[in-house]
Amino acid sequence: MAPRAYWKGTLKLSLVSCPVVLYPATTTAEKTRFHLINRETGSRLKQQMVDSETGDVVESDQKGRGYELRKGKYVEIEPEELEAVQIESSHTIDIESFVPSDEIDQRYLNHPYYIAPEGKAAVDAFAVIRDAMKDEGRVALAKIVLTNREHIIAIEPLGKGLLGTTLRYPYELRDEDDYFDDIKNPKISKDMIELASHILDSKAAHFDPSKFKDEYETALKSLVRRKAAGKPVKAAEREEKPDNVISLMDALKQSLKGKGSAKRAHSPPRRTTHRPAKKAHRSAARARKAS
Repeated sequence: MAPRAYWKGTLKLSLVSCPVVLYPATTTAEKTRFHLINRETGSRLKQQMVDSETGDVVESDQKGRGYELRKGKYVEIEPEELEAVQIESSHTIDIESFVPSDEIDQRYLNHPYYIAPEGKAAVDAFAVIRDAMKDEGRVALAKIVLTNREHIIAIEPLGKGLLGTTLRYPYELRDEDDYFDDIKNPKISKDMIELASHILDSKAAHFDPSKFKDEYETALKSLVRRKAAGKPVKAAEREEKPDNVISLMDALKQSLKGKGSAKRAHSPPRRTTHRPAKKAHRSAARARKAS
């Protein structure tokens, strides 16, 4: 069964446009989830809205939305008032500009979506936009309305399709200075930097997400299987971590220990240059004659 489209509309680049569909590029469907249950009956529990002051259960027709002006003081917002300020979706992704991909701060990246052409008639125009973007080597910036909110979306080629990633607004990012200002700048010796660089070089690799293993998720699935089969569940023995404190320089040297000896073990033996016997005999004879 084909995945259900999250959004349908038109991708537009100047006068070139084509119908497209958006699909979420991520999923949490495979993650292990638990429900709250009644221990006595084994039945699932349902959540209810309760008034924080009276403790009474609030029915759905009594629920409203309010903005907290100050502690415990709310201004109620009516549904029609929210509708009045909602942005009407034009169902169009209108590309406004192209920027170098390395200029996009990674912190702004939010949710990724796959963008594909909708219908056979859209394939040609879609391919024109996609391949033109490949040639430019840039990322397109456009606006899109999702769930009644306007988002900036960055679009770039991905295989036969496009990858669209919604971006956060500046007000959604925290200022790094609030967290980094108190970090001191100690003087680090050149030897320490060089040792650390050697460690980095020894761990150099290529990005391969297939090697990512969610050990906790694996343990959860194993736990559920054992419990469902009526098997006992034992707590895993935790490895004791050494609590000895060593100097930073010793820690760096210890990290490299073994790597250097391994390299020496595999390196070819050094050549020792010996003077030929005849040449050595002539030199000794000249010395005796001179004396």
